[in-house]
Amino acid sequence: MSLLEREPFTMLSEDSIKVEPRSPSELSEPNYSYFKLHTDVTSALVNLECRVCGDRASGYHYGVHACEGCKGFFRRTVRLNLKYDHCGLQCRIKKKSRNKCQYCRFQKCLLVGMSHNAIRFGRMPQTEREKLLGEIAKEMEQLDMEAAEMRSLAKQLYDSYIKNFPVPKSKAKAILSGKTSNHAPFVIHDMKSLMAWQQFLNCRQLPQQKPEVNMILEPAADELTFFRRVQIRSAESIREITDFAKSIPGFVNLDLNDQITLLKYGAMEVLILLWVPLMNKDGTLFSYGQIFITREFLRSLREPFCGILEPKFDFAIRFNMLDLDDSDLALFIAVIILCGDRPGLVNVKSVEDLQEMVLQVLEFHLKTVHPDQPQLFAKLLQKMTDLQPLVADHVRQINLLKKTELDMCLHPLLGEIMRDLY
Repeated sequence: MSLLEREPFTMLSEDSIKVEPRSPSELSEPNYSYFKLHTDVTSALVNLECRVCGDRASGYHYGVHACEGCKGFFRRTVRLNLKYDHCGLQCRIKKKSRNKCQYCRFQKCLLVGMSHNAIRFGRMPQTEREKLLGEIAKEMEQLDMEAAEMRSLAKQLYDSYIKNFPVPKSKAKAILSGKTSNHAPFVIHDMKSLMAWQQFLNCRQLPQQKPEVNMILEPAADELTFFRRVQIRSAESIREITDFAKSIPGFVNLDLNDQITLLKYGAMEVLILLWVPLMNKDGTLFSYGQIFITREFLRSLREPFCGILEPKFDFAIRFNMLDLDDSDLALFIAVIILCGDRPGLVNVKSVEDLQEMVLQVLEFHLKTVHPDQPQLFAKLLQKMTDLQPLVADHVRQINLLKKTELDMCLHPLLGEIMRDLY
């Protein structure tokens, strides 16, 4: 039995995927108004958008809701049998730009369903109007239910994120900006301050129930000892990531081999994401935020130790520009864990279905919390492609260490995860 199967999965239970009941107040939270339709159905009908350009629709024309401009454009094109010069750019048809490309505008008309056989000029007949009113009311009710379910899942994962990860972004940001009420972190900027680390740790109380923390109280003499301490904290983070994964609805119902595979390939990517909030251009927090290690000091270490964290700093600086909060990160980490592209998965579809569910919640959440950043979801997905090369580089650096440092002993849990990873 592998170490991953023996340790992280000993506490699996169906209780970890229960969704908390929604209260009526949750259904009307103003923060999620993005997904709310107009509460007045008649008003919703009046404000229907043109299916072609997005302008206000004047009625039901040629089988779709359309504005006067697009209605007239389609009528002229069909009646006069007009032919437009071909355009392969697939121009976006909007209210302000709809007259710039007639070919793409007509293609958009056809795409949304406009047809001369569906002639129904002007205002909608009463029977059609009543039918549409009923459809809109039903759609509103369905959207409200879906929004409430997505809010519930987002809150569940956020609560698990705060519970399992001792230094969330909000706490790290407060420490790095000097806005925390606690003492400022101890700064390691050279070998002398590194040696003073032991005294610092003996004066501060670390989080309870962390049995391996006692191992890091030995004197720090060189890079290898420092690296061992980093390993210990990384192994503890892997266990925290495993506990978080079990809180994702449906994760513990996956094939056990798939659970192990997802953690094996996703744990290091998530570990890098957890490092990101701890880093700025000058250095990184460590030891639960009680220590700050300068970037210059890390660069001054002998090879190959000096190159291990540098690529992570570059990634962190770019990633932090997205200005995500803890609730965003909780969902993004869940998406990373539920990656259906991992090699060796037994039931790929089950994993992909779970990831698609969380992706929908992530998109919903980002559009709600960051309405002024409509491209944030796409930018965040792009960051997923940057993680795998970082992990591959990290594994390469560790393998180099194993060859050059004869006294190095890789932590068993980390060794099992990195074995045959890339």
